[in-house]
Amino acid sequence: MAVHLFKKMAFSLAYQKSIIPVSNEITDMILSYVKQKTNGRPLEMAVDVGCGTGRYTLPLAPHFKKVLGLDISDSQISVANQVALANNVSYMVAAAENLPLKDASVDLVHASLATHWFTIDKFVKEAVRVLKTGGCFATHAFFPFFVLEYKHLSYDLTGVMKEAWDILFKHLDNSVNTMFCQYRNVYEAIPLKDKEHITDISLKFPMFVPEVIGFIESFYMYQDFKEKDLKQAEKFLKQIEERLREILGEEADSACMNMYMKYYCVLACKQ
Repeated sequence: MAVHLFKKMAFSLAYQKSIIPVSNEITDMILSYVKQKTNGRPLEMAVDVGCGTGRYTLPLAPHFKKVLGLDISDSQISVANQVALANNVSYMVAAAENLPLKDASVDLVHASLATHWFTIDKFVKEAVRVLKTGGCFATHAFFPFFVLEYKHLSYDLTGVMKEAWDILFKHLDNSVNTMFCQYRNVYEAIPLKDKEHITDISLKFPMFVPEVIGFIESFYMYQDFKEKDLKQAEKFLKQIEERLREILGEEADSACMNMYMKYYCVLACKQ
C-alpha cells in the first residue's frame, strides 16, 4: 500500500499546502445532520479519524467541547500541531482500527478523504463502539475525476486533467476501488439502521494554474511516481503546467478556473 507516503514530512507539507480546500458545503451538511440527530443537545466530543494535517478537524472545533484528531502518520500529526488554531483541539497518532477512546464516549466520528485507506469493517466496528447513543458517523471523499472550466476552453483544459489522471492511474493503490464505488462498501458495512449514502454532490473550487499543479502534486499517486522516478515525475508535472498555460494563452497568469468535483458522503446515527 501507499500509506507509507503519508508518513514523509515532505509529502505532509505538500498535502497541507495544496490539497483541495475544505468544503464548507460538506462540513455544513454533516453538522446539520448531527444537530438534527442529537436534538440540539450539547455536543461534547468529536473525533476526526485519519485527520491528516487537521484540515477538517479545525472546522469542527466551534461545535464541540473537545475535538480529537487521529492519524497513523507522525508527520501529518506534526504538521497538524503546527497549524492548530483552536484550544479545544488536540491530536494523537493512532490507527483507525484501534481508536484510543472509551465505549460510548463520542458524539461524532468523522473521517475525510481517509476511509478508503482503512480496514473498513474494523474501522466501522470501532466507530460504532465509541459512539454514544444518538451519536453520529460521517465520512466523505471525492470521485477521482475532475472538470476544469474556463470560458470556451473547458473541453481542452479538462482533457489535460484527464491525460494527467491517466498517467497517475499507473500509481493507484487498491484503495481507489472504494473511491470509485463512492463509499458504497462503507455504507453497507455500517451495522446501523439509521444511515444515508449521498452521492454525486457537485462542488466547485476556484483555482489558478499554480494551484492546479499544487493539487496534482498533493496526490499520493504523484508522490509514488516521484519516489520511483524523480526526473520523469518532475518532467510530467512541468508538461502539465505548460499544456495548461498554452491553452490559456495570454490569460495564463490571471485566469481563475473552476475545478468541478463530485463528492459523496456516508452518514449514520447510533440509535
